[in-house]
Amino acid sequence: MVTTPRRPAVRTAADLRGRRTVVLGLARSGIAASRFLSDSGASVTAYDRRPASELADAIATLGGRSIQLALGLDPVAAAELLGRADLLVTSPSVSARFPTTDAWLRDALLAAEARGAEIVSEVELFLRLTSARIVGVTGTKGKTTTSSLLAAILEAGGVPTVLGGNIGTPLVEHSLELGPRDWVVLELSELQLPTISRGVDVAVYTNIGEDHLDRHGTVQAYRSVKARLAELSVGSGRVVLNRDDPGCRELGGRLPGDRLAWYGLAGDDGLRAWVDDEWISMAGERLLRTSQVPLPGRHMLSNVLAAALAATLVGVEPERIAAAIQSFPGVPHRLEALGERAGVRWVNDSQATIPAAAIAALEAFDAPLVLIAGGKDKGLEYAAFADAIAARARAAVLIGETADEIAALIGDRVPVERAESIDEAVRAAARLARPGDVALLAPAAASFDMFVDYAARGDAFRAAVASLSEEPA
Repeated sequence: MVTTPRRPAVRTAADLRGRRTVVLGLARSGIAASRFLSDSGASVTAYDRRPASELADAIATLGGRSIQLALGLDPVAAAELLGRADLLVTSPSVSARFPTTDAWLRDALLAAEARGAEIVSEVELFLRLTSARIVGVTGTKGKTTTSSLLAAILEAGGVPTVLGGNIGTPLVEHSLELGPRDWVVLELSELQLPTISRGVDVAVYTNIGEDHLDRHGTVQAYRSVKARLAELSVGSGRVVLNRDDPGCRELGGRLPGDRLAWYGLAGDDGLRAWVDDEWISMAGERLLRTSQVPLPGRHMLSNVLAAALAATLVGVEPERIAAAIQSFPGVPHRLEALGERAGVRWVNDSQATIPAAAIAALEAFDAPLVLIAGGKDKGLEYAAFADAIAARARAAVLIGETADEIAALIGDRVPVERAESIDEAVRAAARLARPGDVALLAPAAASFDMFVDYAARGDAFRAAVASLSEEPA
């Protein structure tokens, strides 16, 4: 290990000049951070455990900048590399405090902290350097739909808006070009929240349930991470909370009431946004009918309320909010309608990676259902999900690591079939479904046992549905 003098924390782009920096990971955020740091005058090394032969596309996107590549290193060499840096920029999934991070890397990060190196994420770097105003959106489920809808509403309201963060668009390269008149809608996951050190102008919560217990260990630890955005924001910003959600109510009880703005699906007592007699109402005024919302399911109405309430806090007029909601097409992999085959509607909800989200998907439709579910376990309970399947589905096709557990919990209440692939599952569902049914992918589990992420799983499902014959079997 090389001992280096402790340098001041990075607060401006000028602070980056000459910094010996290692960027961990050449995925989207790592690529963006590497380019930005190099353009700002830092001495950048990009590390990735994968060899160069697997990273040709990522390397090409660096654009020939003077960035040293450290690819495919063994843990000893990689630890030595980290030991020479005075600034480390990590991927959201990399943390000395996550058991899912390799032990050698956790040790190397702790050693870096001990000797005074600064460790930041791409999103934290953006937050430190930008002068834009920010709406941060987080929650266990519904973040992406709410963030995307909110950005669409702000744009319809004439507000200069950029959408990014966990939604897949790194924003660090826009840090310096955005000014105080610009607004950023920043989706933040439980991976990114522990890395941030400042709050936002408006913090929006969709819900706070339970997820990623493999990483956080307990529900309380997970919820503590989720609370960080509100705790950092409440001093000078506003916090938007879902009164229907127990996790939001618990968080709100610990925060100053005058900084909170509540929404909910039932009743208007103390709420700024609610559903009343099939109308969405804001601050006592009817905004639009629920039948005019193009997104299916009661839980989607909750996302609409969150986005609309946040937009009013930014300053968008009610009529523009209503128009933007009515024209919003939805987000891929979130109750995404794929059309009909032989009278059966096919719906892709691959992003339903926890039981609560999959249950909400089951409850979004009045028609009989054939469900495709299963995937990688995250340490969650599936009994309530099995009960929902028994109550709502005609049949279930199960895939992945959790198939046996879910099948055992369902028992003989509905027919259950197994499939080894998405293609096989789609063919089975097509055989089991009848005209008028909905064939729904709502896995209630992560995708990593079969796919690189939920989007790849949803794309495979979409392709398998597209390949079905229009004629009934």
